[in-house]
Amino acid sequence: MPSPWFGEFMGTLILILLGNGVCANVLLKRSKAEGAGWMVVATGWGLAVFAGVFTAIACGSRDAHLSPAITLAVAIKTGDFAKLLPYASAQLLGAFTGAALVWLHFFPHWKVTEDPETKLGVFATSPAIPNRAANLASEAIGTFVLVLVAAALGSKAVSATGTAPGLGPYLVGCLVWAIGLSLGGTTGYAINPARDLGPRLAHALLPIAGKGGSNWSYAPVPILGPLAGAALAGWLVRAVGF
Repeated sequence: MPSPWFGEFMGTLILILLGNGVCANVLLKRSKAEGAGWMVVATGWGLAVFAGVFTAIACGSRDAHLSPAITLAVAIKTGDFAKLLPYASAQLLGAFTGAALVWLHFFPHWKVTEDPETKLGVFATSPAIPNRAANLASEAIGTFVLVLVAAALGSKAVSATGTAPGLGPYLVGCLVWAIGLSLGGTTGYAINPARDLGPRLAHALLPIAGKGGSNWSYAPVPILGPLAGAALAGWLVRAVGF
């Protein structure tokens, strides 16, 4: 049963279940965490990352990318693109499934939450100030930081023997936490095409009480921005020789 594809699927499922779950906890009416704020959201996402990475590894993916952007960056660094499409399919399906579980977990709360945009905000990202060029730049910069710093954490320049076993997922979770706290307020920091597209598809397809549109006009931004930032960081990591 364990395999790289299954590991990417399960790891991304847990990432989205906990990450979108903290959004639901904070945004939906009559949740006991309603209104808890950005610190809780950013912390929840950081913790969701290391939970997802550990799950992916245990289920068969030692890569534990959980994101097509990370898989693309690794492919550019190594010159091997064989994993890009299989991993991306697992990540997208895992993200969709995790978002569906969030809908199920918070089932009574959709009906009592009146605002359709709030419900969409549980699933997908949106800009604080709509500006496509600036929004793309924000997503690209956040993903660039993610890929570059994650590569630096495991580089031989930092430690000749590499990161201590089991420590890497915690460090990457802290990195995502830092990105959320420092850079996330502009677009909601998708920094992962599957993280936005899978849940956005779930929002469009699930019978969510009182939902509105899924804002597909914005959907290219959290796909193209992270891919561009990851590609640039992957090239830089290759050029520097991390």
